[in-house]
Amino acid sequence: MELPESIVNNLNAQLVLYIGVVVGVLLLFEGLRQLLSGRGRQDEVRSRRMKMIAQGASTEEILAILKPEEKQTLARRLPLVGDLPVVLRQAGVGMSSGAFLTTSFVGFVVAAVVFAQIIGLIAAVLAAFLLCMLLPIMAVRLQRNQRIDDLVRQLPDALDMMARGLRVGHPLSASLQTVASEMPDPIGTEFGLVVDQVSFGDELVDAFNEFADRLNQEDVHYLATAIAIQHGTGGDLARLLSTLSKVIRDRLTMRRKVKAISAEGRLSAAILSVVPVIIFVGLNTMSPSYYGDIAEEPLAKPLIAVVVALVLLNAFILRRLVAFRF
Repeated sequence: MELPESIVNNLNAQLVLYIGVVVGVLLLFEGLRQLLSGRGRQDEVRSRRMKMIAQGASTEEILAILKPEEKQTLARRLPLVGDLPVVLRQAGVGMSSGAFLTTSFVGFVVAAVVFAQIIGLIAAVLAAFLLCMLLPIMAVRLQRNQRIDDLVRQLPDALDMMARGLRVGHPLSASLQTVASEMPDPIGTEFGLVVDQVSFGDELVDAFNEFADRLNQEDVHYLATAIAIQHGTGGDLARLLSTLSKVIRDRLTMRRKVKAISAEGRLSAAILSVVPVIIFVGLNTMSPSYYGDIAEEPLAKPLIAVVVALVLLNAFILRRLVAFRF
């Protein structure tokens, strides 16, 4: 007994859909595995560079992986993803921007197909975009910020270690190598890249300038400037590094004080920004007719747009008022 052609086509379409979902899920998990494997726990891996050296990687291979060349493409002008290669590198994620975006897009398609079976198509696309496209990018950016904060906190200790090495008569290259070997990530890896660049033929000043440009942090720019001045004019570099270490520590202490003093204001701003949303969700849940009765009125949509704009403007202004630069 043969099945009707419409049923056969429907079964074939469902089979293709299920196969696509399974393949998409497998690709998504593989991308997540690569993303997570690029993050070494600090208590297990002291330095990504030292780990690669232990595996037999050459200096050229280390520089190619940890400091890849930036390609100027049209994608660099796109919002949110234009600086993704730089963000991934600063976050210490061993994954290219193309692989990251491909994994996110595959996850977006799979999630949209799955969600569409439960909720409406538009809601499914929006939820899949937030979950698989926007959330991973924001997570990587948060990881980047955390890694840079960790590096800045480690920087005074690294400078003190360099200063002690210079005082006992070690050359600057040996002091840099000591920091690269003894300090954990991320400072160990970044100083190791400086050492590798110098051993590969770059000037010390150029290596530190690239180090500062890579992280784009004021404290690292101060270090690069100090090295450049000492390289050009000479002087007591150990004393200069000790002074810079003290300045950075004082700056970190001041930032913590400012953050503690402004904690109440930042919490108040967050509460005031979230309260309108909570009130709307609560009223709409407990009494759907409260807003539903006026939803079809001619002025309803313009008023809703005005209210949403005012709520967003309120959140933006409050954020600007309490967003102190730490």
